[in-house]
Amino acid sequence: MLIKGYDVGPLVAGESMLARPGFWSNYLLAMCSDGGCAERPGPEWFGEDGADTDALSEVLFDPERWPAFRLPAEDGPGAVVIYRNLDGDYGTDYLLTHPGRSHVEQIASWDGDFSGTGLTWHELIRIADSPSPATEGVQDTATRFLLLLPLLADPDVPETALARLIAALVVVGVPQDTVSTTAEHLLAHLTKRSRHDPTWASPLSGS
Repeated sequence: MLIKGYDVGPLVAGESMLARPGFWSNYLLAMCSDGGCAERPGPEWFGEDGADTDALSEVLFDPERWPAFRLPAEDGPGAVVIYRNLDGDYGTDYLLTHPGRSHVEQIASWDGDFSGTGLTWHELIRIADSPSPATEGVQDTATRFLLLLPLLADPDVPETALARLIAALVVVGVPQDTVSTTAEHLLAHLTKRSRHDPTWASPLSGS
């Protein structure tokens, strides 16, 4: 698998991993690891167990195969999430793809902490809700929303944000008895560490 302008590792399509037990614990729990929760974050928040999470972690962080999750958009910029599995320098990179351009633009990364520009709530929703069925990648809007969620850098999310997050988590299998608490934790951590500056140029503008 090749992504022009991002050829530093052995990329493989990762979309098939999204339905495997342990994926969402691996992908989203890190956002709650800063000690700000009264309870210790765990896979059970997502209805998963530690064994599944550990097993999938070995696949996600394999230095020989870097999973890439493509989120093509019908109208406007799309995104790609890549597990950067460099030996000794593991992290997750978030890239934007722009219509009419052959290269990608890295706008954020996660290396134990978030760095980069991120997206406002409305920018995130615009990508999540604009799948491109003619292009290979993730088409389900709930899954797209969750893959983009770590990019949220907006302290002023709408009142509907929590309900949107709960609904998306239910779609990917988070149990009803934990989904509300899980969503509240995730949203609280994201808005707390939000660093979006309204004076910055939007990464979706292509500027």
